[in-house]
Amino acid sequence: MLISEVIQKCKDYSRGLDPFNSMRPVDAVRTRDQVLYGNVTQECTGIVTCIWATSDIIRKAQRLGYNLIISHEALFWNHGDRQGFLAFNKTFQAKKALLDEWDGAVWRNHDYIHSQVPIDNGKMADGIFYGLASKLGWLDYRVEDTSMPLDYQIPPMRAMDLAVYIVRRLGLNGTRIIGNTEAMVSRIHFPMHLIGGPDDDELMYAETHDIDCLVTMELTDFTVQEYIRDSAMFGREKCIIALGHFNTEEPGMEYMVNWLPEALGTNDVPATFVPMKDPFNYVLNDIYKGKTQ
Repeated sequence: MLISEVIQKCKDYSRGLDPFNSMRPVDAVRTRDQVLYGNVTQECTGIVTCIWATSDIIRKAQRLGYNLIISHEALFWNHGDRQGFLAFNKTFQAKKALLDEWDGAVWRNHDYIHSQVPIDNGKMADGIFYGLASKLGWLDYRVEDTSMPLDYQIPPMRAMDLAVYIVRRLGLNGTRIIGNTEAMVSRIHFPMHLIGGPDDDELMYAETHDIDCLVTMELTDFTVQEYIRDSAMFGREKCIIALGHFNTEEPGMEYMVNWLPEALGTNDVPATFVPMKDPFNYVLNDIYKGKTQ
């Protein structure tokens, strides 16, 4: 099977309606889901799925002898994967040389996997957030729109214990927790990107739906974060567990390996997930107390 055929079968397996653009059909020209690098007319020797095609992941694909990377995010660190302004960037040159040496192809699967795939016992579900719910063990706790699972009603537990649970389930180095760490929480919401402009809607959603805990991707300091802090200072049982974008969405690309054979109609194309791993390392004040005096 050609790489181009693999890509087309993945597109065909999805619903193909862009949830971020009024559920219109994914635009083949404007979609993020382009071939970011390489020749797709060659026979596919194997597939690596990942959240971001880092240099280490490209090396892993090369060692495996797999020539297709399906990445959820961009390749060259910008929206649209523009390369012109990077021509004299040494890291760009090194990554491009690595890609040329590997001689495979990178395809971005963002809009199509978010547009839902038939993986929820045959029902359509957002492939990224379904994978996250599965890895957290929360499929039975979904509320509201189960096709894009962002809301959960879990058994009540202390906020700090929930943070530890999530860190361990997702294999993270740690996380940040904001607000009341001793709160008893059960109504959980994963907002989209908290980056300033649309944050008012998420603040109102948290209030009107009695959200106890927000588990966030991007998090802007001065909007929803400060609402949660003030809420906690008024004695309300509110908190944020801040994971980061890739830590939140990576499980969906891990789960993709489960449904790829059905999408391709064959088990003959080997596929594996390669983690980017938690990009955050934590320096804790208590560890270094007294060592810098």
